[in-house]
Amino acid sequence: MRLTRRSRLRAVVAGILLAMAGQPAAIAALNTAQIVASAASPGCIGWRVSGICYWLFCSIHGCSVKTSVRVTHFVPQAVVSTYVAPGGNPWQEMALVSQTAGGVENTLTNALSGLSAGGGSPADIKDPGRRKSNIRFKYADAIGHPATSIIGGKIPGYSCPSAATPFMPYFLSTLDALAWRTGVPESLYPEALIPGRRELGSQLSATMWGNIYPRSGFISQTDDDKAAAVVAQRVADIITRTGQPHVYQVLKGNSRPGYWPPEPVMENTGTKNHKWQRLAPGLSHACAVFPDGSYSAAENGNAAYALWQPYSCCQRRGQKFLGNSSF
Repeated sequence: MRLTRRSRLRAVVAGILLAMAGQPAAIAALNTAQIVASAASPGCIGWRVSGICYWLFCSIHGCSVKTSVRVTHFVPQAVVSTYVAPGGNPWQEMALVSQTAGGVENTLTNALSGLSAGGGSPADIKDPGRRKSNIRFKYADAIGHPATSIIGGKIPGYSCPSAATPFMPYFLSTLDALAWRTGVPESLYPEALIPGRRELGSQLSATMWGNIYPRSGFISQTDDDKAAAVVAQRVADIITRTGQPHVYQVLKGNSRPGYWPPEPVMENTGTKNHKWQRLAPGLSHACAVFPDGSYSAAENGNAAYALWQPYSCCQRRGQKFLGNSSF
């Protein structure tokens, strides 16, 4: 009995130290329950008082100015998964969604000459000159985080509602096959042609992970973990903006008095408008922005990340919003 208790105690202590260190813990498979539990992370939520809101309240007795506290915190918006084969989404319950949508992609890819219907890493293919290619291909999905409504908006005045809908497919690369496989028309955009524009990381700081444009499934990167992260960043870049040349659902809130949703995701800006939480192949209880260090890629090449974005809001206490003081 003593050995059993000691073993349990060691396991608990090891788990606590691992969570505190923010290092991903290896998991056999990723499911909805694990994703929901992982959202209970104070470091990712980052709740704080950020100001005071002023409201004009009028009644039959006259008008007065009332105040309410402005709060700011992060909300898990979506789970962005990258994988190498149709149906390979590491989120078990959502793997069937991408696999079912793969039938549409096969029809589209068959109409595109010279394009393979399969994914994976062509990095092992050698040309006649025996030069090794660093080009990789990733499928990707962005699905509404199952805990987005739990973290956001449950405590009026102290938590902000999320613009995301749980389990909503915001992006399925299998439905965006034309743009995702060809990079058209984004291959001709200035962001894709001018070195230094829209790149994740920096050449000067030796943290260059890859280019955001063209936002397709192909990426030149020898490190599979970094390749997956860049593809996830591309997906977040698409779904948080309107009018993009892709097949997707927009994940963007509308501002209103006393409610400030996040701006579109932008790389290399710190945690101003987003953070990432690694879910697979290792589940982390910490959030960071890419580039976020060196991690081992999954043996099967599949990965999943939770996209967190900051919301700011205050409780309505009058008929008219007069303004706010931020700090």
